[in-house]
Amino acid sequence: MRADEQVPHKEEDPKAPYSPIEGEDYYLEGAMMVFTERFLLRRGLCCESGCRHCPYGFSKDKGAS
Repeated sequence: MRADEQVPHKEEDPKAPYSPIEGEDYYLEGAMMVFTERFLLRRGLCCESGCRHCPYGFSKDKGAS
């Protein structure tokens, strides 16, 4: 999925808290929780932490691209 593609959203209250779904929004790698591109797109912004599946093109090594 590319950053310019829209993630389909269920009809829901945008103010309601969202509980990430294991296997869809994240997976566990040892003690680490790795967020998927789907989750990061749903969040709607880049945190500039160098996420493995960052759909916004950020890399800790080179900054935003």
